[in-house]
Amino acid sequence: MATHPIGIIMNGVTGRMGTNQHLIRSILAIREQGGIALPNGETLMPDPVLVGRNEAKLEALASKYGLNRIETDLEQALADEYNVIYFDAQTTSRRAAAIKQAISAGKHIYCEKPTATSLDEALELAELANKAGVKNGVVQDKLFLPGLLKLKRLIDSHFFGDIYSVKLDFGYWVFEGDWQEGQRPSWNYREEDGGGIIVDMFAHWRYVIDNLFGEIQSLSCLGATHIRKRVDEGGQLYKATADDAAYAIFELENGIVVQANSSWVTRVDRDDLLTIHVDGKYGSAVAGLRDCKIQHRVMTPRPTWNPDIPNPIAFQELWQQVPDNEPYENGFKAQWELFLKHVHTDSPFPWDLLEGAKGTQLSDLGLQAWRERKWVDVPKLAATVPAKHI
Repeated sequence: MATHPIGIIMNGVTGRMGTNQHLIRSILAIREQGGIALPNGETLMPDPVLVGRNEAKLEALASKYGLNRIETDLEQALADEYNVIYFDAQTTSRRAAAIKQAISAGKHIYCEKPTATSLDEALELAELANKAGVKNGVVQDKLFLPGLLKLKRLIDSHFFGDIYSVKLDFGYWVFEGDWQEGQRPSWNYREEDGGGIIVDMFAHWRYVIDNLFGEIQSLSCLGATHIRKRVDEGGQLYKATADDAAYAIFELENGIVVQANSSWVTRVDRDDLLTIHVDGKYGSAVAGLRDCKIQHRVMTPRPTWNPDIPNPIAFQELWQQVPDNEPYENGFKAQWELFLKHVHTDSPFPWDLLEGAKGTQLSDLGLQAWRERKWVDVPKLAATVPAKHI
């Protein structure tokens, strides 16, 4: 049966996420498995061209993984009709302008989030793509994590009954860069370069909450810059101007309350870097990146508050692990396969640029709530650009 190559412009692929998650663990993994099997028995084979500003880095990356297409001129890559998809994993501040170029060139769009640094620009991208008739998608990788897929299975099976509340706890300690090198790039801590944990993580929390629990109606948020000075990649001390922690409450339309703590200045004492604790009428669950554990109401202990004696209940031993029951792909790879099929066969793909704009909206509203120290409502977004968004 026929194999169909599909040219993909991969811009920003020399960065951490672009290299590891999108190139190595997604596109190269798909190529190594022999492509994507289509329903008619044919195969779809991604063929990337690596795009960036540093030719030496591109050449080294291509040589290491046996690729032969690199380009430092984005316009040249866009002018090649063989390339039908434009993918962007650049820093947020550079993303929107490049996506606009790609839409003008008639390319289908797949990109990291946030899609833009402002809601106006994020909505403009969705509008431009819709008018141009190009397919478009945004990376929403956490929906494909094994722990969240197990949690979704519990929700769909009505394990919880009525869900009352959700506690989402994310983060870890990112070293300041003086006595140990930081795990994240320094621009993450400069507001002027598009940094900040609210901008970074609220885009994730929007699609996780929307897809698992319900639409967000309103929110409150307190951000903080706990560490004021850090050391950059060149060993230079710089002022951290962006928030490194955020403490938020989201009220959903269905009455569920979500508490979400996001922090790059917390030392981990929980099962995983991300845990989502769900409490419902008939049971509770705690999901991490890979695992998920449950406690049914018949297994719920009966604690009694007494600070004068040692706690007699081994709380954590009273939970059960949800079994895997199926193999789980890398979340980035799984969504790449769905998008490539969407482009080639027009199969469904709901996570478009408008969904990406919702993440930017939530970040903007989180910053507004922090700035104005109040609860703010979350208006619904339309496919066309409204006069006022927040």
